[in-house]
Amino acid sequence: RPRRGKGARGTLLATLVAVPIAYCHARRRYWGMSFVEALLVVPLVLPPTVIGYLLIVALGRQSLIGGWLRQWFDYSIMFRIEGAMLAAALVALPLIYLPVRAGFVAVEREMEDIARLNGARGWQIFWHVSLPMARSGLASGVMLAFARALGEFGATAMVFGIRDGQTTLPIAVYLDYEQGRMHDAWPIVALLIGISLVITAIHNRS
Repeated sequence: RPRRGKGARGTLLATLVAVPIAYCHARRRYWGMSFVEALLVVPLVLPPTVIGYLLIVALGRQSLIGGWLRQWFDYSIMFRIEGAMLAAALVALPLIYLPVRAGFVAVEREMEDIARLNGARGWQIFWHVSLPMARSGLASGVMLAFARALGEFGATAMVFGIRDGQTTLPIAVYLDYEQGRMHDAWPIVALLIGISLVITAIHNRS
């Protein structure tokens, strides 16, 4: 049966990573910033299977990090829901980063300066002034990222595997097709199409 939560948890992880970086990039520049931005945005153009391959190289059992996790914690992220979540987060990251950064850039700096003069600290300014004023960009990014994470197939198939039993919605569609169960795939296909249409319609109206 399809595993639930990969899209939502992947979106949450991507949001937690993208929002603070987007805020930092909207407020200051530093050496190497263009390269960091390129790394954040490149999943938009990279084939998902390449992202999955890079995850295996970085976190697989033969990698430095993967070997350390296996030795000390007897744990591997490969073929676990955590791997699928990480793959979904990586492909969804640019779809959150770009609109959120644009939202922070559009925030008037004078509003932040007023809050600072009234004694607000940096995190208070971010949480109570900047983030609420950039909420449209955040909402737009989260919706698109969720749709992308929910439908992620290539990178997920690399790190989570293609097998019966517990799997993801897109992989379940592929398995039904591969095994000639075309009619069994229709409920999942209809669900994914419905979610995508609803998210796109809401995004276009916002």
